[in-house]
Amino acid sequence: MKQGLSLRVSQHLALTPQLQQSIRLLQLSTLEMAQEVEQMLDENPFLERTEEVADREAFGLEQIDAPVSAGEQITDAAHVTADVAAPPSERVSTTDSPSESTPGDELEGRLDGATPVEESWEGDGTVEMAPDDSEWGGDAPARNSGSGDDDETATAADLARVPVSLQDHLHEQARCLRLSDEDRAALYLLIESLNDDGYLEDSLADLAAAWLSLSHPSASEDPEGLEALREELEQRLTTALHWLQHMEPAGVGARDLGECLRLQIEEMRNSPEARAALAICKQPLELMAKRDVKRLCALCGIDDETVRAALSLIARLEPKPGRRFVDVERNVVVPDVIVTRAGRGFKVQLNAEVMPRLRVHDVYANAMRGNRGGRDGGAGGEAGHAAMQQRLQEARWFIKNIQQRFDTILRVSSAIVERQRNFFMHGELAMRPLVLRENAEEHVLHESTISRVTTAKYMATPFGTYELKYFFGSSLGTETGGNASSTAVRALLKQFIASEEPAKPLSDNQLSDLLKEQGIECARRTVAKYREALRIAPANLRKSL
Repeated sequence: MKQGLSLRVSQHLALTPQLQQSIRLLQLSTLEMAQEVEQMLDENPFLERTEEVADREAFGLEQIDAPVSAGEQITDAAHVTADVAAPPSERVSTTDSPSESTPGDELEGRLDGATPVEESWEGDGTVEMAPDDSEWGGDAPARNSGSGDDDETATAADLARVPVSLQDHLHEQARCLRLSDEDRAALYLLIESLNDDGYLEDSLADLAAAWLSLSHPSASEDPEGLEALREELEQRLTTALHWLQHMEPAGVGARDLGECLRLQIEEMRNSPEARAALAICKQPLELMAKRDVKRLCALCGIDDETVRAALSLIARLEPKPGRRFVDVERNVVVPDVIVTRAGRGFKVQLNAEVMPRLRVHDVYANAMRGNRGGRDGGAGGEAGHAAMQQRLQEARWFIKNIQQRFDTILRVSSAIVERQRNFFMHGELAMRPLVLRENAEEHVLHESTISRVTTAKYMATPFGTYELKYFFGSSLGTETGGNASSTAVRALLKQFIASEEPAKPLSDNQLSDLLKEQGIECARRTVAKYREALRIAPANLRKSL
């Protein structure tokens, strides 16, 4: 076997730490992105937030009117100039302009054969201040701006909008009751044990045992006294439950749905419908859910008309008494992209509230530049200088990756608005079929990149806030040979069901026939799948009584 040397040229894609971080940031949601930024700010000293102004040293009141030197004025002016620099964060959607792509986007689509490389942020080894080291996301306004009066007004408005929790509402009513300290403590325990829907999930025996272990930790030495004390506590909890279940809102403190409905019916006047409703609530709830009128008439001994009136009364009750006290602010979705009308078109821009305003700490970076060689500390100084240089490069790449993340989101969102222009003008009935592959081919991106961008990212539109994945839907064939979006078909089904006669609801077969009249080929099983996805009950349960 003869040995020899040969040269060969080949391409090899390696997952550098920068590329790994770029991919990870791209698939994060807004909340996860904010957590990632906070973690990086804590770990990297070269990264700082531009809204945070460093505390200045207090020189005393006598130094307030001290003149400022010309050199300090020039330095401050330079800092102000650097602070206002920011990349563009909005784009107007047009239908004729071609989309641009970057080599970095093409790399993201060919990661299957890539191999991770050793963690290194050294880069080119420079410590000079680069133009990209300035803050990014400058469109976001400062939070603490404005006069003192405006701040006081905003604070008062915020306090006025603070929601009252269910527990606070019940505690306020409990203060009006004349109870002993033991009964008040038992009522407090029950109120704090309610879930968000206003139900008491734990049994009174379990609550009494927990109360006993906290208030009498040494009672276990006397078994007889322990049992007597537990019975006393359980009796107090029973009395407190009676008080709780007579508070507002009606139905609070129930252990199950049947008891919740009974508590609300008992608050009504003693009418034949209310008495019949109480009798129905004592029967298995499956009969009421299925609206089995005949069997309910036989079990309750009530005529058909009274049962129907009672079921109509029950349908108006609130199955979750604590629903209106839930803090809806916890479920508010913050959009990443905002779409507004601009003349005959639409303007797509990033939400300035979710863009972090970061920059490299210029003081620390200048200190690194002043001690470029790291010779003062010998070998240990050189090692420390190399470690700090790596942290500086890591901060630079973090800012660039964040910028690339938002630029990619903006590009994909602009393409969605261009493709789904009819939706933004006429609503979901005008939605066109769109798959990830089509968007990826248009922007020379990989399908996995589009999937990362559209996951947990939201767009605020004139019709509401939607996840970016909402605009991607499969297609159904039509009689003319075209395609209809599954989203538009679901919207059409909602229209059909909303306009049906309550006494004669449309079955899945009838809905399928109506779609065929519109030229859309949709089988009965597909109609049933779409109806279940819309959380619409079948025809027998939608039938009005």
